[in-house]
Amino acid sequence: MVHAPAAHYSAQDFRQRAAQEHLNDAAADYGDHTLNPGLREVFVHDRLRDAAVLIPVVDHGDASTVILTKRADKLKSHSGQIAFPGGRIDPTDASPEAAALRETVEEIGLTSEFVDVIGRLPDYVTGSGYRIAPVLGIVRPGFELTLNADEVDDAFEVPLGFLMDPLNHNRASRVWQDQERFFYAMPYEERYIWGVTAGIIRALYERLYA
Repeated sequence: MVHAPAAHYSAQDFRQRAAQEHLNDAAADYGDHTLNPGLREVFVHDRLRDAAVLIPVVDHGDASTVILTKRADKLKSHSGQIAFPGGRIDPTDASPEAAALRETVEEIGLTSEFVDVIGRLPDYVTGSGYRIAPVLGIVRPGFELTLNADEVDDAFEVPLGFLMDPLNHNRASRVWQDQERFFYAMPYEERYIWGVTAGIIRALYERLYA
């Protein structure tokens, strides 16, 4: 196996790849139905709720990382799951980018002065009824995180090179409502990255690194 050079996963390279792509392509079709084409009509409809997440790539030179969170165990939905910082887009948010930055501050205390937004991926549709705008950001080191205990139990960094390696993109399935549903899973150390978060990571790989 030939490994990609470290510079391949630097924040600078990430920025250049994003600049070369027409990222927010309305014709693109990403979502939980990608691996479940038979459920597309169930997942994709006109009642989707709008949300935004930040994909925060921390500029550690050739060893750039991505910040992920562990949702609080006490939350009613998706409790304990690995996620990007983000949430619903409020009527007062000027844009999906503004919503992603606001939610990131609220959840982990990462302020916009450390984040350079460089674009966003096409929307990602979830089986739970959301249309998510994945916003791409490069994070300058030197920040300090302050976790909102009501929403987040932990925040941690995963190497961008690990997440962008298709060998780490496992396909898995679970039976839900008497039907088998397929999803991506990317176990990293003691963390189990799966579902929507892994689906967005896979979309990022397909868009910028495949």
